[in-house]
Amino acid sequence: MNFPLVQRVTSVARLRAQREGKSLQVVIATTLSLATDDVLEFCRANDVHLSCSLDGPASLHNFNRPRPGRDSYERFVRGLKRARDVVGRDRVAALMTTTEKSLGLVREIVDEYVSLGFDGIFLRPLSPYGFAVKTPNYSTYNTRRFLDFYFEGLEYIFDLNRAGVPIRELYASLVVEKIISNQDTGYVDLMSPAGIGIAAVVYDYDGSVYASDEARMLAQMGDKRFRMGSVHTHSYTDLMTSDELLMALEDSFTLSVPQCAECAFEPFCGADPVQHWALHGDVVGRKPESEFCQRNMGIFKYLVCKLEDDPEIARLLRSWTVRH
Repeated sequence: MNFPLVQRVTSVARLRAQREGKSLQVVIATTLSLATDDVLEFCRANDVHLSCSLDGPASLHNFNRPRPGRDSYERFVRGLKRARDVVGRDRVAALMTTTEKSLGLVREIVDEYVSLGFDGIFLRPLSPYGFAVKTPNYSTYNTRRFLDFYFEGLEYIFDLNRAGVPIRELYASLVVEKIISNQDTGYVDLMSPAGIGIAAVVYDYDGSVYASDEARMLAQMGDKRFRMGSVHTHSYTDLMTSDELLMALEDSFTLSVPQCAECAFEPFCGADPVQHWALHGDVVGRKPESEFCQRNMGIFKYLVCKLEDDPEIARLLRSWTVRH
């Protein structure tokens, strides 16, 4: 919406990255509605990637993302084609969010991604922050219902792979990579201590600096527990050594957290202090009630069983990873 600023940030960031010997990837999160030919041409010329939202087939996407005219899906498809033509197919990615209306439609959602030419899908739940918790969708399904949805989706994706359709579920590929390689995937929620502030830092429009995007959304709800400071008044050292960050990191080291330390899945897991703070008022959280723990433990157990007991699926899962 303020593309001259995007151009300025991109230009300055590339110059600084070159000067300091850093690698840099610029990604714009967009609905593609305002992606004019000039915008897309700039993205192509400057190797800017685009990340957009696709929740599933037209009826579901339009329901989840209402707008005047009820044409969110149609606008997305037009924008996707134009973006791929100009920027390049491999520079345009999509993410979906699971709402209550999605739960019975996982096959249709996967089919939509396949029909639009995506080779990966991230089946992800709603997060307990910001706008999501103000909608009826957030409280209408629990972790068990999400896991049923997730496992049905995985089994369907396995069937598609057997039939020669190249699509993978991206969260499963991250988990399996960590299981079989013992390497850090760089995914914030699977890091110990937590990846907040270490693998991700968010600078908001007013200069506020947060430990993650979820921390920024939590601040919008009135809780600034994970605000590290401001670029106007704090140095980089001040921000990275702030109590708001260091205390959360210390408490998120899973090998020293009760129940995490004894969990068989600890080597594969991570910590989410922001979500636990949002739901329980504690960065460690109450593990028996933790949606983060229940969801990850369910997925880990399912994938470990597949890797150990089903050679065909084990080979398939390994092929989804970067290191296999």
